Amino acid sequence: MARIIAVANQKGGVGKTTTTANLGAALTMLDHRVLLVDMDPQGNLTAAFGLEKQAECTVADALLDRRVPLPIVPVNPATHPRLDLVPSAIPLAMAEAALSNKLGRELRLRDQLAGVQHAYDYILIDTPPALGLLTINALVAATGVIVPTEARFFSLQGLQMLQESVDEIMYLNPRLTLLGILLSKLDRRLREERAVAEYLRERWGALVFQTEISANSKILEAGSAGTSVFRYAGAERAAELYLALAREVVERG
Repeated sequence: MARIIAVANQKGGVGKTTTTANLGAALTMLDHRVLLVDMDPQGNLTAAFGLEKQAECTVADALLDRRVPLPIVPVNPATHPRLDLVPSAIPLAMAEAALSNKLGRELRLRDQLAGVQHAYDYILIDTPPALGLLTINALVAATGVIVPTEARFFSLQGLQMLQESVDEIMYLNPRLTLLGILLSKLDRRLREERAVAEYLRERWGALVFQTEISANSKILEAGSAGTSVFRYAGAERAAELYLALAREVVERG
């Protein structure tokens, strides 16, 4: 039975999509079967693997109609075996508005994932940068949350807001826990980032992953090329970091 993890932060630009994509790929390198779910209408996770043109059906179709199964697309059996994806596209934004009038609107993703959970070891859900109905669906479906954050003082407010949101979601999903906080896009040459990283470790303790994802242009280049850091030349250091993160995730259950 899959462990379902939402990658969430109400602040945008903190690395949610790159975390979801490369952590998912890293888990497959450890021989786990992984399903990625793109819950962001921008479809960046779908595009990160070059699958936007193959998305005839998207997660929106399954959320709006319980009779429609989740559309699951293999990422690339040759380069990323054991890695599948549920694609997204712009119409998901309209689906969010339509969902607000449906019964059980917060439970739609949870119920859909129940039908495929047996086929995977991990399901990772990429979320939009807002606590709307799509993010709530992800948090209700998940058992754990990973929070990527930049080491910037203005990012701390978003982290606190998400903690409060997780506490609220536990009314619908008492199994939900904060799995870990990930320092993402970190540049330790900058005094502010070193200070914030130190503060986060003092404030949140062991909840902060030991692995830190350093700022690295190869991570962005890999996503633009439609692949993970594990299949992109020059991204070997980034691949090592995501593999270390994957091992921490596995250790945390």
